[in-house]
Amino acid sequence: MEYGLIGAKLGHSYSKAIHEALCGYRYELCSLPTEQQARDFLQKKAFKAINVTIPYKQLVIPYCAWLEPRAKAIGAVNTVVNRDGILHGYNTDYDGFLYLANQHGVDFKGKSVLILGTGGTSRTVHAVAKDQGAAEILFASRTGRDGALTYEQAQAQSQVQILINTSPAGMYPNAGECHIQPAGLPRLEAVLDVVYNPFKTELILRAEEAGIPCASGLEMLVAQALYAARQFTGRRISSSKIQPIVRRIRAQRLNICLVGMPSCGKTTIGRQLAKALNRPFVDLDAEIEKAAGKTIPQIFEERGEEGFRALETETAARFGMGSGQIISCGGGVVKRPENVRALHQNGVIVFIDRPVELLKVGGNRPLSTSVEGLKQMEAERRPLYEAAADLCVKNSGEPFSRATKAAQEALYEAFGIERAES
Repeated sequence: MEYGLIGAKLGHSYSKAIHEALCGYRYELCSLPTEQQARDFLQKKAFKAINVTIPYKQLVIPYCAWLEPRAKAIGAVNTVVNRDGILHGYNTDYDGFLYLANQHGVDFKGKSVLILGTGGTSRTVHAVAKDQGAAEILFASRTGRDGALTYEQAQAQSQVQILINTSPAGMYPNAGECHIQPAGLPRLEAVLDVVYNPFKTELILRAEEAGIPCASGLEMLVAQALYAARQFTGRRISSSKIQPIVRRIRAQRLNICLVGMPSCGKTTIGRQLAKALNRPFVDLDAEIEKAAGKTIPQIFEERGEEGFRALETETAARFGMGSGQIISCGGGVVKRPENVRALHQNGVIVFIDRPVELLKVGGNRPLSTSVEGLKQMEAERRPLYEAAADLCVKNSGEPFSRATKAAQEALYEAFGIERAES
């Protein structure tokens, strides 16, 4: 291996796509589940340069004959370069996190900072906050050991102004996990989460709901990769490459989730979008039927609407954790806030808005059995669709391909990319 990443679990890493977009060299993901495997790998030195992720950012340090002063002070290394058999260790997470903070206008000077987690990344974040003039830096962990607060104690720190998550909480596949309620910290002015998969962790979703400025870890990931690539190659790679790659990854990896009234065109438009964008298509109602082994009318008959909604929530959570899909949702998916959160963690929600007089009555839709019922349902659900949606696409006529084209254009604009980049 010439260039690559080592860590215990790498199945959902974006690093290969990022590095190859940055420099064009081949970049490999090398999963090393055990500490002994990691040690054997480092002893062989059969690489030109590597990045290092959880849980080996400290383990690699003794194998580095030379340590960048910053990496030595922090006690964590995420970049190792092999120069004539001598391993050099760097910490590019520092510059990556500083880039993230600066990009979102987070000013540490004189502020009270709370860092969730006590691993290698928390040390890096601590160093940035300290160097940028933070007045107070607190740590919190599950156990509260080694001077850290417990999460319960941390929630009571009403003076905290900047909250940063460096723990695995909320990271795939444990989406939905969150130890702190941002709305419960009255002076909080910024939330940063170094986790990038999902794009929006539960912490970020809660911060958004509370109206607190926030950002997740994708920009940090791309930035630290660029700074690592500079060490890998010795080239002065421009930081202007960071945001285009961030936009490209978001455009390629975010789910596109279609919501709207029954018969508004979600399935047809979804299939057309999937074909146009070369993405897998998921019909949540079909997946519910597959999991239950029954049709939706049968589920309603046997379990009632609440029983169906429970299955819908399970299915939305399962597919919401995926990436790069076109997801057509049932008309009532927005009735439960937890469904909207599940879809938002890794997706853009698009409201397909079709006039109620053009909607169809009956079919395989237990709640759409009359014109009056359909009109009442539309009046009840429209505010929910509008509140959940990132984008709204009108579907007022035939053929539906016009709405599909409009959806594509809206998505390109939202992602900030040109057609050729999608």
